[in-house]
Amino acid sequence: MDVVAWLRGLGLEQYAPAFRDNDVDGEVLPALTTDDLISIGVTSVGHRRKLLAAIASLGAGPPAGRVRAAPRDAPTLADAERRQLTVMFCDLVGSTELSSRLDPEDLREVIAAYHRAAADAVKSFDGFVAKYMGDGVLVYLGYPQAHEDDAERAVRAGLGVIDAVGRLDIKSVQLQARVGIATGLVVVDDLIGEGSAQEQSVVGETPNLAARLQALAEPGTVVIAASTRRLVADLFEYRDLGTVEVKGIAAPVPAWQVLRPSSVASRFEALRGAALSRLIGRDEEVDLLLRRWARAKGGDGQIVLISGEPGIGKSRITTKLEERLRAEPHLHLRYFCSPYCRDSALYPFIDQLWHAAEFARDDPPTAKLKKLEAVLFRAAQPDEDVPLLADLMSLSVSARHPLPNLSPQRKKERTLQALLRQLEGLARQQPVVMVFEDAHWIDPTSRELLDLAVERVRTLPALLIVTFRPEFQPPWTGQPQVSMLALNRLDRHDRTVLVEQVAGGKLLPTEVINQIADRTDGVPLFIEELTKSVLESGVQTVGIPTTLYDSLMARLDRLASVRRLAQIGSAIGRDFSYPLLQAVSGLPEDELRPALARLVDSELVFQRGAPPDAVYSFKHALVQDAAHDSLLRNVRRQLHAQIVEAIEAHSPELMDSQPELFARHYAEAGLVEKSVIFWTKAGRRSAARSAMAEAAAQFQKGLDQLALLPDDPNRKRQELELRSSLSAVLIAVKGFAASETGDAFARARKLWEQLGSPGEFLQIPYGQSRYHMNRGELDLAQRLDKDLLRLSQQRNDAAGLVLGHYSSGRTMVFAG
Repeated sequence: MDVVAWLRGLGLEQYAPAFRDNDVDGEVLPALTTDDLISIGVTSVGHRRKLLAAIASLGAGPPAGRVRAAPRDAPTLADAERRQLTVMFCDLVGSTELSSRLDPEDLREVIAAYHRAAADAVKSFDGFVAKYMGDGVLVYLGYPQAHEDDAERAVRAGLGVIDAVGRLDIKSVQLQARVGIATGLVVVDDLIGEGSAQEQSVVGETPNLAARLQALAEPGTVVIAASTRRLVADLFEYRDLGTVEVKGIAAPVPAWQVLRPSSVASRFEALRGAALSRLIGRDEEVDLLLRRWARAKGGDGQIVLISGEPGIGKSRITTKLEERLRAEPHLHLRYFCSPYCRDSALYPFIDQLWHAAEFARDDPPTAKLKKLEAVLFRAAQPDEDVPLLADLMSLSVSARHPLPNLSPQRKKERTLQALLRQLEGLARQQPVVMVFEDAHWIDPTSRELLDLAVERVRTLPALLIVTFRPEFQPPWTGQPQVSMLALNRLDRHDRTVLVEQVAGGKLLPTEVINQIADRTDGVPLFIEELTKSVLESGVQTVGIPTTLYDSLMARLDRLASVRRLAQIGSAIGRDFSYPLLQAVSGLPEDELRPALARLVDSELVFQRGAPPDAVYSFKHALVQDAAHDSLLRNVRRQLHAQIVEAIEAHSPELMDSQPELFARHYAEAGLVEKSVIFWTKAGRRSAARSAMAEAAAQFQKGLDQLALLPDDPNRKRQELELRSSLSAVLIAVKGFAASETGDAFARARKLWEQLGSPGEFLQIPYGQSRYHMNRGELDLAQRLDKDLLRLSQQRNDAAGLVLGHYSSGRTMVFAG
């Protein structure tokens, strides 16, 4: 498809260079979303709407922002996958009563209007309308496109449905809806039915819970489950409903009614809470901000641009700066962009004025106007600014402050100048710290004002800090008085310190701390959430926390066309080579290379070398985990079987040099017996190289796999071999007197006796005696020595007699 000709046909050929520079071709075009269009420079709302409508008409699948009741690009059975979804059930209250008093045609119009209102509310948050069920609407957030804030989107959509349905005026009927929302792990399967009867099959407890909560909700309310409540934190105000009985679920479940969005200005504070942990590993960055502040408060205005990926700590650093400046006289202004207000002109500035004036929701307009006047008076602004800013705040101006008759363009210019004068007026009284958060979500008019503010700040006693994600390209870099601060990930030491701090005195095993440090890649948010997840679950395994799942899946879903390739790579490992990926995927080179280029461009993976010798690495271990975990068990097993076959065919030498690689893939493929063989081989190889900690882990994994096999003499024999080997290496890893060593020998001894005490495993009773001797439990050690001697005498086993006498003599020496 000729994208340039397509744009020309829409009268939007001015975007052809942007599409070309971002490699948007005919294959990519149908998958473009609102976010994609913004990122490549389509700032006009009207143009975005026109483009999205045209993309939808291509027939290759609807864009983000459009309700997808029956998507053409829905997955086939082979594409079924595990996902975390937020499910919303909407119901029309009193529909049975309506059906008894309305003509069927009138009822049909009422139901259709209700469906449209619900769909429009869902549409604005990129929700998936899975099915209309009479007076019910089933909605998914997190499929087919995941977002980092799907739970929040669902709640906002639910409140929007309640409001939109309540405002309907049709057939003189007052309508009300009620909504139930829950979040959890589901399996998204293939399409069921045809035409308008199509729906996406979702299997799991989550849809059932959402439906039950909807049935319990009062008319005109939204009720959410604990799983959703945890994800939305303090972004909303709630009424705690306590625990409620839910049909089909054994125990009562906690539930909350959502009242309204909260008045907390900062998303960071709403999601993370006011009590923040000590900032780790950012001393140099904070020192830079303090140095820039020292220059700024002397009248040499400074701008600091803080860039970093989500969760790296941008907001946390600005909070730390404010803590350090608490004792100094200064003014602190905070402006927050919102992902939901990218098309709302000057939203960050309106929101800042709202909070600065301390507006209450129930304040009458006259009270709000007085509060606004008081704020502007503190900045010593001229009277002509009052009507402009009052109008900006949607307040009726008074006769004392009439709004001048201006053209829209002139009114906008005067309003921007009024907002700049507010900053100047405040800076004349005290030095100002102005923090502008999340500029990657900025609306175009605020961007204009921020450009002007950057120029104006240079001559003021002010420090302007702008935070943003890497996809935002600030135009101010390289200018005088502008500093760039790109936040790096925490090093190994700081990761460990942060884990211990979050644990709050609760001791975590060293191996768990190491796993958290490895899998979080130095991103503070990942470290905190993963540590909390381990502590809350009580299970010493490191999985993906629910609080991070949506964000991780959103990164994968942005690359829907190559997500399957990412899943194959995730099954191979954190690192995967071009030849192996080609062998497993079966893709021809002319398809594989551009697909991998897209993965690299997205920064999901890094590339070392050039194909066919290239090696790729996932940027985050947790992204790799998310891609791998999204595969169904059967698909995952087939994939790992293909991988191990490909490795064996292309690199057979690895069977000797990296047996643990084969063991892992055999285990994931469900080929248990082969997995046990290779874990045993890996453990012996590690022990021979004195890598005892690795050997212990490998022998244990072999035992874990062995437990999946039928309990027969052959399995017992293999288990005895593995337990004997594990006991021996634990002496080196943990020590002779460690409880882990004793437990290993005790289990091995029990199995040894069940198998008739075979003579080739006499090291087991010998090692058990040494364990007790080193613990000072000499009576037990002497008893074990006598048992070994007795058995050896009965069998006339010379080796056993030597070992028994040696052990007995040593124990007697210690016993005196």
